[in-house]
Amino acid sequence: MAVIELKDVTKCYKIGQIQVNALNGIDISIENGEFVSIMGPSGSGKSTLLNIIGCLDKPSSGSYKLGDTRVEKISDWQLSDIRNQFIGFVFQSFHLLPGLKAIENVELPLIYRGILGKERRKRCSEALEAVGLADRMHHLPTQLSGGEQQRVAIARAIVGNPSVLLADEPTGALDSRSSENIMSIFKRLNEEMGITIVQVTHEENIGHYGHKIFRLLDGKIEKVDILKDSLKTI
Repeated sequence: MAVIELKDVTKCYKIGQIQVNALNGIDISIENGEFVSIMGPSGSGKSTLLNIIGCLDKPSSGSYKLGDTRVEKISDWQLSDIRNQFIGFVFQSFHLLPGLKAIENVELPLIYRGILGKERRKRCSEALEAVGLADRMHHLPTQLSGGEQQRVAIARAIVGNPSVLLADEPTGALDSRSSENIMSIFKRLNEEMGITIVQVTHEENIGHYGHKIFRLLDGKIEKVDILKDSLKTI
């Protein structure tokens, strides 16, 4: 069953008097429980596509179905609700609040949902344990390595039990060892928890951790690589 389905999606921007066509007729279907990568050169539309999949933006034309919801037909507040309830985000630059401890950063999505103290702390502790940071939950971001900060960001992304995890260059700021650790966590979340993962990456070896690679060029799907057996194992 497709959890993400885009049909003939376009996205156009105006910069002054110039119209920029960032996406030009994208057709993508991602099944529940798949792990896919989006790859392509700079300016190919990768981030624009991820923003639309993540309900941070709407297509200019075409249709986008997330589960049973036609995304292009709903209001901005409904988009916000979908993001909060069904999607987790991981970014290259972590986006942790420097004055909050790891567990307090992880708590933020649950605070927005109105989940109260005891239950909230329990969920956050479990999420940090899932990414191997049970012993670092009371550390500030400045007391953590880059790989550990990204693991906090992953814990924050999964604490609300999302159906879909979106990652924008999740290893772009990390060394090779930390990158492998992060991707091992992604594979475990996908295989053991069944979370659908969509990542944007420019690193070929990182792109091969999943089941499929969508290769973009000039806002179009140029090629789809099916990885029957992922080249990477935990």
